Amino acid sequence: MTVKTPITVAMGDGIGPEIMDATLKILDRAGAMIKPEFIEIGEKLYLEGHSTGISDEAWESLRRTKVFLKAPITTPQGGGYKSLNVTIRKTLGLYANVRPNISYEQFIKTKHPNMDLVIIRENEEDLYAGIEHQQTPEVIQCLKLITRPGSEKIVRYALEYARKNNRKKVTCFSKDNIMKLTDGLFHKVFKEIAAEYPEIETEHWIIDIGIAKIADTPQDFDVIVMPNLYGDIASDVAAQITGSVGLAGSANIGDQCAMFEAIHGSAPDIAGKGIANPSGLINGAIMMLVHIGQPDVAAKIHNAWLKTLEDGIYTGDIAKGGKSVRTMEFAEAVMDRLGEMPTTMEPVSYSEEASEVAEAAAVPAMAPSVVDRPKADVVRELDGVDVFLFNNDLDGHELGEKLVSLAGPEFKLVVITNRGVKVYPGGFPETFTTDHWRCRFNISDEKTTASNKDILQLLARIEEAGLDCIKTENLYKFNDQIGYSLGQGQ
Repeated sequence: MTVKTPITVAMGDGIGPEIMDATLKILDRAGAMIKPEFIEIGEKLYLEGHSTGISDEAWESLRRTKVFLKAPITTPQGGGYKSLNVTIRKTLGLYANVRPNISYEQFIKTKHPNMDLVIIRENEEDLYAGIEHQQTPEVIQCLKLITRPGSEKIVRYALEYARKNNRKKVTCFSKDNIMKLTDGLFHKVFKEIAAEYPEIETEHWIIDIGIAKIADTPQDFDVIVMPNLYGDIASDVAAQITGSVGLAGSANIGDQCAMFEAIHGSAPDIAGKGIANPSGLINGAIMMLVHIGQPDVAAKIHNAWLKTLEDGIYTGDIAKGGKSVRTMEFAEAVMDRLGEMPTTMEPVSYSEEASEVAEAAAVPAMAPSVVDRPKADVVRELDGVDVFLFNNDLDGHELGEKLVSLAGPEFKLVVITNRGVKVYPGGFPETFTTDHWRCRFNISDEKTTASNKDILQLLARIEEAGLDCIKTENLYKFNDQIGYSLGQGQ
């Protein structure tokens, strides 16, 4: 007797319980060898005082089964609640978000009948690190973190995915014409690793025109890899233009664990009405079955789902005003067609090799820890400091003249920017300013080195002058190349 695979299941919030109930019934009828363990997460846990939206018992189940089938959840508005989806992805190391986007033009109206692309999104860093600070009454910052190990993992995953799934091209999206260091690193790593895959065509697009091309000519793409925030936006655009965002499933893959879900939210406005489309979660469950080594069952469900659409059985979001069925009626239609094949498009099949690729997940394994990673031959030198001031009293010229006298023998004031734009020296009166000023001090021409002690003495002089320092950022050179961006207009 084949042993059933334990999986962790969350029924979710909003429409979650309805679509999960429909999905589990299909899995059971299709003969999926799974043993669900149910956990409660999301809105109820938040409101009961669990600030993360998940209990210790739920974490224990996830870490033990290592496979999570999750319905959408609701994060309460306000109150500083953090996204549980992001927490789970980052805590369990689910660094690769995989979202297939396919047009079913035989069944569902779309302007893009030849669309078949996969978006692979970095899942752990970028702006989704969620590191934010209010620094003045008028200015809040969010830190964008891009790391070399994180970029290497997701880029290699995308290229390996293409290789193992007979995909011909991988495209990188970034915005390195503006964010030359963060997005520049992601693009640089892509070019480095792509050189190891000469059989795969590679290219790069700036994110704004890249998403425009997804919306216009998605058939030009095959596999796309990008940082976290861009991937979140682009994958929803791609899913919607296939015919409905309600069709798409999503896999979140790590070295140890994996999570499978629909890409849409909990839709509380239609919760309890029995009209939600379970297709996204069904497709997420199909991806899960491939991952846990049950490709035959995955194919059986996928083909039955296609046959259901082929027969014109739609929920309301697909019918768009035409005849539609309710959530459970749609699930029953899929169950009735288990074992049948679509005739107007190629039936789906999943090989054992596909399961092996999915189960291996990270190819190669996660980057080694800092302790184990070979030390690069990098020389780091302190080159100055950015001092950020809260100031509503002085204009850019007045502030600059005051700081010149405070720089001391170790430093020289090079530039002051406000919201990234140069306002001293030579600022324009047309430039709008707020109460947040970045004051850049580089090492003076008379000095070749400086230390944190020198920076502390500079800050002491600034404090004694009655100026309000809110933060600092050290400026470094790496192998004699500056590791910081210039101000706009500098």
